[in-house]
Amino acid sequence: MIFGVILAGGIGSRMGNVEKPKQYFIIGNKPIIVHTIEKFYVNDSFEKIIVLCPNQWINHTKNLIKKYIPGAVDKIAVIEGGSTRNETIMNSIDYIEKEYGLEEDTIIVTHDAVRPFVTGRIIEDNIHYAREYGACDTVIPATDTIVESRNGSIVSSIPDRKTMYQGQTPQSFRAGKLKELYYSLTPEEKEILSDAAKIFVMKGENVHLVQGEVFNIKITYPYDLKVAEAMIGESHQG
Repeated sequence: MIFGVILAGGIGSRMGNVEKPKQYFIIGNKPIIVHTIEKFYVNDSFEKIIVLCPNQWINHTKNLIKKYIPGAVDKIAVIEGGSTRNETIMNSIDYIEKEYGLEEDTIIVTHDAVRPFVTGRIIEDNIHYAREYGACDTVIPATDTIVESRNGSIVSSIPDRKTMYQGQTPQSFRAGKLKELYYSLTPEEKEILSDAAKIFVMKGENVHLVQGEVFNIKITYPYDLKVAEAMIGESHQG
């Protein structure tokens, strides 16, 4: 079985002093999170779409789904996220295991709630490569030179840009394998995690690359909201 996992646990601190998490901001007359859920809802491959958000926003999220995607209520579960990104993903796996059982070929397609421009092609590629390889990560080639600084003051190294990629989401995995690897990590290893794909890399497991899109942006800063509004406007005109 295949499950969509929408990660909406962030509080939007980089958006400034705001009264609600950024995933609930409106673009194109709908909350960002609704745009994102819709991209998964139209894909018939998913047994269930699991949306994980802060506990105090669960009822609000359910009400948004009822309002904007009323036909999707039975296909979408809204549950509480964890204290970190990876704990949130583990919560989704725990839900799947409890409700459906965890089989060797159970696949999760994890995606940021604030990346509403993900395409059907990207989602399909994630499903395909997760089935075939067990883990995959959506990326685009780096266009800027990447500069490493270990102390924040002096350049430590400048890697060859030809081998550098910028990570996006979805990231997709065999759920049971991800759970096994995560709980084999030491506390020190968990401290340096940035995302779930890194768990596989740290444990010597291959992660297949999926071609992303430049426009599959993550809405993080106020400027990103302006860009997203412009993109929504262009798509409506198109």
